[in-house]
Amino acid sequence: MSKYPIKKEFFPFSHFKPPISEKFLAMAVPHMKAPRSIFRDAEVEVSCHEVTSYDGEGIECLVMSPKGISENAPCLIYIHGGGFVLPAAGYHYKNAMRYAKEVGCKVVFVNYRLAPRHAHPVFFEDAYAAFCWAYGNAQALGIDISRIGVGGDSAGSTLAVGVCMMAKDRHHPAKILFQMLPYPYLDARGESESCKKFTDTPMWNSTLSARIGNMTRVDKGRHDYVYYSPVEAASLDGLPPAYIETAEFDCLHDDGILYAQRLREAGIDVVINETKGTMHGFDIVQRAPTTKAAVAERIRFMRGAFCAADTKKG
Repeated sequence: MSKYPIKKEFFPFSHFKPPISEKFLAMAVPHMKAPRSIFRDAEVEVSCHEVTSYDGEGIECLVMSPKGISENAPCLIYIHGGGFVLPAAGYHYKNAMRYAKEVGCKVVFVNYRLAPRHAHPVFFEDAYAAFCWAYGNAQALGIDISRIGVGGDSAGSTLAVGVCMMAKDRHHPAKILFQMLPYPYLDARGESESCKKFTDTPMWNSTLSARIGNMTRVDKGRHDYVYYSPVEAASLDGLPPAYIETAEFDCLHDDGILYAQRLREAGIDVVINETKGTMHGFDIVQRAPTTKAAVAERIRFMRGAFCAADTKKG
C-alpha cells in the first residue's frame, strides 16, 4: 500500500484495508451486531421494529428517540455504509445516537439486506420501504411528516440518494428536507480522477469498489440503475438540498464533487465540506479532532434544516 499524508489522529485505521471477499463476509457478517451499549444510553430510548419490505420479507429498523423529545419530532432516516455487503459497524450506531441527541430528532436506523446474498435492487427497496414505513406510521412514532431528512455514509449515501430519487419517481407525498451524505458513493463508472488515483488507500479504495460491483450484481440495463449511480441520471430536478462531505485520500472524493455539481446545475442548494488529511470512513476514529469537527458540521446542517422547516410551518 502506498503512503499517503493522512493525519496521525486516524491511526491505526489509516493503515487498515478491509479484507473484502465472499469468504470473509460469510465469516464476519453473522458476528456483526448492534452494540448493546446503545440500549443502555440514559439519554436515548431505542426500540426495534420489523418492517415489511417490497417482497414481503422483514427488515429491522431501530428507532432512536431522545428522552423528553416532543411527540411531533423531526426525523432522520439513516442508512449505514459498508459497501452494500457489511452490516452497520459500532461507529455507525454511535453517530446515529449522537445525531438523535444533538440534532434533537428521532433517527430511524435501517438495517437493510446485504449483497452478495441479496442482489440489487433489494437494498434500495429495503431503504425505501423503511422510509415509507416511518412516514406511514408517523403518528404512532411521534414523527412530524413535514420534517423528515435522509442521510447515509458511503454506500449508505447511495441508498439515501436512491430513496430521494425513488420518492420523486414514485410520487410519494413526503417532501424530504435534505440529503446528508458523508463520503458518498455516487458514480459507478469508475472513471474519475480520484478513482483512478486511489487504488490502494486505507479503509476503502477503487480496487475494493470494483470487487463490490461484482457482488451487488447490478444490471446496468435496468431503468433504476441510476439510483446506484446518481451522477449518471438524466435529471436530478426536484431532489432536496444536500450536505456533501468528502475525504481527501478517498477514491470516492470526486463522486461527491460531481454530484454537487449536478445538483447545483439543477438549481438545488448544496453545502460541501471537503475534509483534509482524511481517508474514507475516517469518522470510525470518533475522538479525532477532524472527526469531531466534521460530525459537528453534519449536525449543524441538519439542525438548521429542521429549524427552518419548523419556522416556516409556524
